[in-house]
Amino acid sequence: MLDLKFVRENPDIVKQNIKNKFQDSKLPLVDEVIELDAKSRATQKEADDLRASRNKLSKQIGQLMGQGKKEEAEAVKQQVSANSDRLSELQALESELSERITKIMMTIPNIIDPSVPIGKDDSENVEVERFGDPVVPDFEIPYHTEIMERFNGIDLDAARKVAGNGFYYLMGDIARLHSAVISYARDFMINRGFTYCVPPFMIRSNVVTGVMSFAEMDAMMYKIEGEDLYLIGTSEHSMIGKFIDTITPESKLPLTLTSYSPCFRKEKGAHGLEERGVYRIHQFEKQEMIVVCTPEESPMWYEKLWKNTVDLFRSLEIPVRTLECCSGDLADLKVKSVDVEAWSPRQKKYFEVGSCSNLGDAQARRLKIRVQGEDGGKYLAHTLNNTVVAPPRMLIAFLENNLQADGSVRIPEALRPYMGGMEAIR
Repeated sequence: MLDLKFVRENPDIVKQNIKNKFQDSKLPLVDEVIELDAKSRATQKEADDLRASRNKLSKQIGQLMGQGKKEEAEAVKQQVSANSDRLSELQALESELSERITKIMMTIPNIIDPSVPIGKDDSENVEVERFGDPVVPDFEIPYHTEIMERFNGIDLDAARKVAGNGFYYLMGDIARLHSAVISYARDFMINRGFTYCVPPFMIRSNVVTGVMSFAEMDAMMYKIEGEDLYLIGTSEHSMIGKFIDTITPESKLPLTLTSYSPCFRKEKGAHGLEERGVYRIHQFEKQEMIVVCTPEESPMWYEKLWKNTVDLFRSLEIPVRTLECCSGDLADLKVKSVDVEAWSPRQKKYFEVGSCSNLGDAQARRLKIRVQGEDGGKYLAHTLNNTVVAPPRMLIAFLENNLQADGSVRIPEALRPYMGGMEAIR
């Protein structure tokens, strides 16, 4: 969420940013919120003047009563009463205007970084760099669920009966591989200096609206009926929420955490052929990383975070590339974002396995995450997040890139300690 003062003083910049994100329907909101803000400030000034007048008149009443001037005191009392009625009206108007302003401000997108490429949607994202050589073997790579079924490692039919589409049972060595990848990712991040955390898997509505846009919330979140609780779509939600309404000394920054959680997502919309199986599902597990830092350090941490994911995949010998998200593909709170995509030998193309985002001070402004500088002054922190690894998409990349001609799946050396020393799944 933007600073209202910034919007008031830079309407043209805000409007151009909306155009760059191809959200022209939001352009009238800028003038509307500026007009509402002017009314709000005028209302507040009138209310403040009335409060000051009330205090002055109250003292005057006491003086008049002390002098025995009861009739004059009664006249002043009537004026105080009239002022109080008007003040009640103004307070109600202040509340109404504040609510309308907040609703609009939550909708106006964050200012994107100047380096973000301008484009309408994800089809215009820009490849940045490739890591590792993509290989297409001289034997056929089956669809990922077929590979899993060969090891009796997945049961979609039973899951469909129990929970519906978008769920699965993982079993045997495939289930063990799933847990091994998560454990390896946890230790990988701990070894890079991040503090491990297991957060709440449900959060309140004020945290939901603090960490994401209304559009994302509607498309992703499951609400717990009858309670002010939502199932998290990623541990970033509760991890950033951990710092709600806090003031952290600058000397304590950066805060670097890596978190494990199950994730729950509605995944609205039609899914293509390549999104069957376990590619796009309602429940999965994930290792995440988040950083809370000073504004000056957030660009540096952004680079570090996506490189962590690249390094992890390369340590498991999976080729990846980075893709800069264009303006139209950025969620409203994001300043800059890059997707990490893994190579699919079967599809002969890359597919998304993680996303790294710098949100500037947008989440911090909504959740009041502040920093106290050495001079005692307070300012908003910057927040960043990135996927370390998210099975089962990671499993898809892992199985396809490590499948051997004899049908076995090779276990890279880095992962073998987490698989009991196993060199291959047969």
